[in-house]
Amino acid sequence: MEIEDMLKISPYSLDKESKQKILSERLNYLEKFHYEHCKEFRAVKDNLTPSPDFIPVRLFKEFDLKSVPDNEIIKLMTSSGTTGQSVSRIFLDRSTALNQQKVMSKIVADFTGASRMPMIILDCPAVLKKRELLTARGAGILGFSIFGTKKIYAFDDDMNLKLDDLKEFINEFGEHKILLFGFTFMIWQYFYKTLKNLNTRLNLNNAVLIHGGGWKKLASESVSADEFKKSLNEICGLVNIHDYYGMIEQTGSIFMQCEHGNLHASIFSDIKTRRPNDFSECNFNERGIIQVISALPVSYPGHSLLTEDEGEILGEDDCPCGRLGKYFKVHGRLKGAELRGCSDTYERR
Repeated sequence: MEIEDMLKISPYSLDKESKQKILSERLNYLEKFHYEHCKEFRAVKDNLTPSPDFIPVRLFKEFDLKSVPDNEIIKLMTSSGTTGQSVSRIFLDRSTALNQQKVMSKIVADFTGASRMPMIILDCPAVLKKRELLTARGAGILGFSIFGTKKIYAFDDDMNLKLDDLKEFINEFGEHKILLFGFTFMIWQYFYKTLKNLNTRLNLNNAVLIHGGGWKKLASESVSADEFKKSLNEICGLVNIHDYYGMIEQTGSIFMQCEHGNLHASIFSDIKTRRPNDFSECNFNERGIIQVISALPVSYPGHSLLTEDEGEILGEDDCPCGRLGKYFKVHGRLKGAELRGCSDTYERR
């Protein structure tokens, strides 16, 4: 099934059997395509016994993995990384980039509604200086910006909160639903803490916040997910808050958090967890290394990746929110894995 056909289906409407049928067919196609067109991917498959159904995400830091000719590449995206740290390099052709945008729009709309909204970007404009060479942070901002109509950045390029501009924006659009987007630790450090120190409260009770990354840094400050939500509610009335799990290596097919706190796999993606001793597949409610699967990547072999994160699958087709598919939680980075989240990386720098 082509992505255009999958886009006609509600992203959380298929049960296990129905989803597996269309996703496995798509993944079989991608597996064969990348084997034939990417020599590095083929080398991994040919030289490991038994041949794994994934490649380590770290390979994108070591090799330029491409499955299309150079003249078809229109965009290069890089992962977050501190100074001196290697970064993933992801090569996109036009169709892959377009499908990523369409799929993310379909997924997010299930949580926010289909209408575009006035948008507050909880970051600074300097992140998007080079559109043809995007970092994970810039790609996140650019990707979610498609949901905004009138847009404003909450910070200047020195990460100073533009409070007067924010108040004016909220006064103008406060009767509408406003979308806020940013990275978790940066929201906490530069938005929440600044408002608290200024003893200032904003009226964002009619807004929806989407955020991702940075939990490792918040955990070091003993800030839980519940405390994060409670604090933002107290300082600006936010109630509708959704975390998401995603990575530059699989842009578009993100895992959104529902109102019950569970991350969800849509029909465009799947998730497995694997035991670190032999990489066998974990049972539900068993911690393991997260493997992420996506129907989208054609220009590079990113359809099945073993991450450096630890998590557990909680169930499938029976989340109280009513969305079908697997739902899970992430426990954090594997011990010894490099720091790489957008929020964490910014703070380290």
